[in-house]
Amino acid sequence: MPPLLEIHNLVTTFNTIDGLVHAVNGVSFTLEQGETLAIVGESGSGKSVSMMSLLGLIPTPPGKIEQGEAIFHGPGGARDLLHLSPAQMRDVRGGQIGFVFQDPGSTLNPVLTVGDQICESLTRHLGLSRGAARQRALELLAEVGIPDPALRINNYPFQLSGGMRQRVIIAIAIACRPQLIIADEPTTALDVTVQAQIVDLFKKLRQELGAAVIWITHDLGVVAGIAHRVMVLYGGRVVEVAPVDELYERPLHPYTLGLLGALPRLDTHEQRRLVSIEGTPPDSLLPLRNCPFAWRCTHTFQRCWEAIPEPVEISPTHQAACFFDVEKGEPR
Repeated sequence: MPPLLEIHNLVTTFNTIDGLVHAVNGVSFTLEQGETLAIVGESGSGKSVSMMSLLGLIPTPPGKIEQGEAIFHGPGGARDLLHLSPAQMRDVRGGQIGFVFQDPGSTLNPVLTVGDQICESLTRHLGLSRGAARQRALELLAEVGIPDPALRINNYPFQLSGGMRQRVIIAIAIACRPQLIIADEPTTALDVTVQAQIVDLFKKLRQELGAAVIWITHDLGVVAGIAHRVMVLYGGRVVEVAPVDELYERPLHPYTLGLLGALPRLDTHEQRRLVSIEGTPPDSLLPLRNCPFAWRCTHTFQRCWEAIPEPVEISPTHQAACFFDVEKGEPR
């Protein structure tokens, strides 16, 4: 069975008054059927822009997809998402690929009830009548854990809490039983209890729907309990990819080591200071000509300033894009 999604050398830029912003600089990865892939990195690393590029959600102008392929093996066969017409993309978005946006407060339409917003997707993609769509919307609200769906279906977004609005967004994303759900920081701005509930909800949905999930986050602590693999982005490039357990046990990129070192540990009584990654991310107005992490890395040497490191296969499932071998403490 082919991978559900194959991304090859995705490059996205934005033409601004300050110059050309290089947001995504050659991202490549695959996503298997039913897999959960966590995309991790700090703000500005290209996580959200990469995924929005796939679904035609980048405003053009100023945004532009300079190059790349995004082969999606959906019900209609293999198609390059980057070359679909607007009408074809509207069939894919919501119908075959669901997107959970980062901020439910600004995503939901404030002048429509949550029921109307769920029904819109059902009537558009599945052709349900209004009555059938409303009944399905009630089932979806119950499915995502909203109490008293018959009451809440008539509520406007301002009448719901942040956690409940996030659940409505998830209900819209899964309404048509998509093959892929992209969740962009779905637990941001939610308290810890609600975060745990959202993570458990995604686990349940993945099992019931058999859908693949791309989980975008800056928090490595969240992905430990939900992801199969983790892809670390920095400066718009993939710097490490590995199964989640292997990444935690054997991080091989200095940036990944820094992210893990910044996590508080609850499984040990050892007292230690959390790691702080000194410096700032690279200026995205400048095209990459060297390792994007070189300015902040403690292992930098001459080669790091002369070329961009390509992913090195450490094992069949583990890749790291670094000229330095952190295990041996020497250049590769």
